[in-house]
Amino acid sequence: MGTEGDTYRVIAGRYRLEARLGRGGMGVVWRATDQLLGRRVAVKELPQDDTLSEADARRRRDRTLREARAVAQLRHPHIIVVHDVVEHDERPYIVMELIDGGSLADRISAHGPVDAPEAARIGADLLSALRAAHAAGVLHRDIKPANVLVEAGTGRVVLTDFGIAQVAGSTTLTETGSFVGSPEYTAPERMSGTRTGPEADLWSLGVLLCTALSGESPFRRDSLGGILHAVVVDEIRPPAQAAPLLPVVRGLLERDPERRLGAAEAERLLRTFRETGRTPRATAPHPPTEQDVPVRRTPAPARSRRGVLPVALLVAALVGAGVSAALLVEREGGNGRTASSSSASGSSASGTPASGTPASRTPAVTPPSGYRVARDPAGFALAVPDGFTRVRQGERVFYLSSGETFRLGIKVTAADPGGPLVVLRRQADRGPDDNPGYRDGTVTATTHRGLPAARWEFTWNGFSTAEGARHTYDLCWEENGRTYDVWVSAPVGRVREAKEYFDVAVDTFTGT
Repeated sequence: MGTEGDTYRVIAGRYRLEARLGRGGMGVVWRATDQLLGRRVAVKELPQDDTLSEADARRRRDRTLREARAVAQLRHPHIIVVHDVVEHDERPYIVMELIDGGSLADRISAHGPVDAPEAARIGADLLSALRAAHAAGVLHRDIKPANVLVEAGTGRVVLTDFGIAQVAGSTTLTETGSFVGSPEYTAPERMSGTRTGPEADLWSLGVLLCTALSGESPFRRDSLGGILHAVVVDEIRPPAQAAPLLPVVRGLLERDPERRLGAAEAERLLRTFRETGRTPRATAPHPPTEQDVPVRRTPAPARSRRGVLPVALLVAALVGAGVSAALLVEREGGNGRTASSSSASGSSASGTPASGTPASRTPAVTPPSGYRVARDPAGFALAVPDGFTRVRQGERVFYLSSGETFRLGIKVTAADPGGPLVVLRRQADRGPDDNPGYRDGTVTATTHRGLPAARWEFTWNGFSTAEGARHTYDLCWEENGRTYDVWVSAPVGRVREAKEYFDVAVDTFTGT
């Protein structure tokens, strides 16, 4: 089966398979005719697993048919319509609407990346589709450009290929005990083998947006191990083309699923950008419930089949070696206020740079929507939020929001003989003196653009009762004989906004 010689065979006494449209790991898709209703359809022929016993094969077919019928209950303009689910010669088939048009992957390959407004349109429509699927208890689990169709003439975006979808409370449509999905688009929590929910689909959509805007996934590497490391550990660096949509991309590519931007809010932000050309701030941020430190997760049981190494086992080995699926950072240490003595630092996503940028290169300052480029007379440039005002205090420069709710600090000094880690450890030792109520302080060695760096994160009580508890993110690194220290301080209830400001500051920072 699945050869050109099978053309024009009829399955289930009704569907005539006429031409093969494509083949993938989840089966063969045929252009077909529904002879009963006289309409064109697409038919997916799901593969068989010859290693299964007859009883196991039957259970798998039954499960596939049962869960495919659940997917068929979904009704949404941006979800492929499933007309029928049938079995023929003990093989399951899914009969779907035939979309006249190629995939988003085909479009990118033929015409290059899309612009920000088009990416926002595609992303918003897909988020709407995912909201409907998740509300019905269906997880897609393989969001990627190849599984998004763009209808010719209308431009309608259609999410397809729920071939490895999972219905809540059940196993997967094609579960075989090994990893399923596309590693470049797979969320860290799935990589680590932990139980995952709708948030994993949202991560994948964040990767898809990056790919649509730049033409390549930010997690593309030359090997599976490299991809795994990039997804789970490396510093996440969205492409420069994502700048207009950075609040959404950053929110969706949050390694901690509990902090990840929700579907409804992400859709709202993208549609607002489409209407106004500007991306508003995300609302209802998640307050910090615990330190964002490396979390060891127990991998789900997995077994190798046909010599395939299950991804969960490889990630488990990485985690056992001290690699974490959720690495965030922050810090203050007196840097959070213009009237304090010592400088503070905060943390950023850690790990080696995703692009392997050489130490001699610095990124161009490209401000996202809602930001401006600040070319500071102290000898650096970075993107700061619109409306932030500059204040100089000694060696430190601050960019402050109205009322000093958010405080972005920068300090540039000569390189310290002990390196960034020693610099931040000294400041952390002074944390209780410089920051009232200092607690949960963590200093960790990392890299930034391939350079030695350290990160610091902590919570403290603020400088007054009225100000209230605050959280700080800090990154310190060495470059060209200088030590750069960048941090952001904010109320504990507004850490999502603070993290965005911090990430943008670090990502766009360049010495001048």
